[in-house]
Amino acid sequence: MHIVWLIIVGAAAGFLATRMMRMETGILPTIAIGIGGALIGGLVLRFLLTMTGLLAGLVGAVLGALLLIWVWQTFMR
Repeated sequence: MHIVWLIIVGAAAGFLATRMMRMETGILPTIAIGIGGALIGGLVLRFLLTMTGLLAGLVGAVLGALLLIWVWQTFMR
């Protein structure tokens, strides 16, 4: 069940992050960006701020996805 939740949160976070960064991607890259952001942001946010719950996971996932998009755009051009 945890993996299904990660995919759902990742898809939502990837969608929000790609729209905030004005990046046009397909469905699979958007989900991959969101899942990567969820892993990065969710873990870092939970360790640093010791926040728990669904909202903290979504906020961390969006922040992580934004960071991942920024790194991608900065170093892949």
